[in-house]
Amino acid sequence: MKALRFHAAKDLRVEEIDAPAAPGPGQVAVKNRYVGICGTDLHEYAHGPIFIPTEPHPYTGVSGVQILGHEFGGTVTAVGEGVTNVKVGDRVAIQPLIGPRTGEYFGERGWLNLSPVLGLVGLSWNWGGMAEASVLNDYNVYKIPETLSDEEAALVEPTAVTVYACDRAGVKAGDSVLITGAGPIGILALLTARAFGATKLFVSDMNETRLKLAQEIVPGVIAVNPMKDDLVKVVQANTQDNLGCDIAIECVGNDKALQSCLDAVRKQGTIVATGVHPGVGKLNFFDVTFKDVTVKGSWCYPAHSWPRVMDLIASGAIPSKKVVTKKITLDDAVAEGFEALLDPAGTQLKILIDLEA
Repeated sequence: MKALRFHAAKDLRVEEIDAPAAPGPGQVAVKNRYVGICGTDLHEYAHGPIFIPTEPHPYTGVSGVQILGHEFGGTVTAVGEGVTNVKVGDRVAIQPLIGPRTGEYFGERGWLNLSPVLGLVGLSWNWGGMAEASVLNDYNVYKIPETLSDEEAALVEPTAVTVYACDRAGVKAGDSVLITGAGPIGILALLTARAFGATKLFVSDMNETRLKLAQEIVPGVIAVNPMKDDLVKVVQANTQDNLGCDIAIECVGNDKALQSCLDAVRKQGTIVATGVHPGVGKLNFFDVTFKDVTVKGSWCYPAHSWPRVMDLIASGAIPSKKVVTKKITLDDAVAEGFEALLDPAGTQLKILIDLEA
């Protein structure tokens, strides 16, 4: 079968490999349908290996050449002994977190994202979404609602990221929310905050094309290019008593964007860092104390969130499909997918690879 595999930074290859063997006990075989290119995949391509292990992973045992892709769905083609949650023919969405579910504090509570031996499909597992088929653990595979499309199945994972971020932030009806970063996660965070009841939305980015896309996808959002306008003044001018926003969610992984969140949020507001920051960052902790704010991290999502997130998408509450700007074939994935998303012009948001095209 055909698969896109990571060998080294700037070395992705579409290769013919053996199809996976029949699923073992507790495993499920899936014919992959659509897979999204995530920011994590881009970082691996540009600078990796980062999350891809160079030594055997402590839980999965995987290392080296890796089939990428953790935002995907497909159709069940076979199930192993003991599998009861799905059957052959079911359309499914993949929850990619892998870890012990017994004998470990976080795993027993469904918080695989916090496991000290966390593994991920498409990064530290034998199979990933950027291939024609995969074999997964039964707990990684969720049957999707009839009203959820195949494309939307591939968007459950990034939407789960923003649902968890808004949960961590405590977004509620009537809140004002700033999102820094108008990429796919940033715009999904806007859609999620609106679904949670936020009534005043702001987004900041230096890319004018993405700001325009944010305004098209989320009508009424106040878009700010901090290189042209004073973000703090814009937020204050559009919030009660010029206090600043209630909540700020950082979706870039950039120190300046995180500091902007602190600058723009009101006293006793909440800041959530969703972007992954490389190395030791800087934040003005005098203002953290002086403004009496709450600063939280948000890493992935709880493994048990898939049914809720699928319902939010299927119901139309979070129209995740709006962030998709392009569909491509697996053969074109490097040039028209990875390279296009790394283009500083940033004309694309979410690119899906159609594995049947």
